[in-house]
Amino acid sequence: MARDHILHKVRTAIGRSAGQAPAEPPPVMLHVREWPQQERIHLFSAALERLAGKTFVAASPEEARKYAADLIAAGSAVASNAPFLRECGIAGLENVRTGIHDPNELRNVCASAGVGVTSADYALADTGTLVMLASPAEARVVSLLPPVHLAVVPASRLLTGLDELFSILPDPSASTSSMVLITGPSRTADIEQILVRGVHGPGEIHVVLVLGC
Repeated sequence: MARDHILHKVRTAIGRSAGQAPAEPPPVMLHVREWPQQERIHLFSAALERLAGKTFVAASPEEARKYAADLIAAGSAVASNAPFLRECGIAGLENVRTGIHDPNELRNVCASAGVGVTSADYALADTGTLVMLASPAEARVVSLLPPVHLAVVPASRLLTGLDELFSILPDPSASTSSMVLITGPSRTADIEQILVRGVHGPGEIHVVLVLGC
């Protein structure tokens, strides 16, 4: 009875009656800005670096591979199964584990790796955000568990912002079980407002935008 009474009060407040069909949803209002690629790259880099992330613009896949090799150096790394990482030769680096499909093995490798290397489905220029759609090629754990995240992304996937993303991908749940938006390193603040990086995800993030791809 209490439930029916509460629902009756809610319906009365919004001018509806029991059994009334819901109104049609309002039209989606998206505004996709027209920014040339160089402006997108500049805005993405500035936004990410304000959040203590690092951006490198590679003129070729070979430059992207060298950046990855220098970052990983003598440490250990795990790479997702993204085809673009193979195109850049990053998946073939000597100290990079890749081609792991078993979830338990992948989790264990990521827990001990110093760097997680991924690509990204899209990047958003206005906020410096990576858009990661979970898939067998791009497991979430690679970008979330190691302390350093390196994302190597074709510059052609750099969008202006969320409006452009949702104009391309209006229903993400139809194509993936999870869409993660990564904006800078992991940040956590306690009740005393002390900001700590790396508690719930990587404390360091590098994004390589590869031109011509």
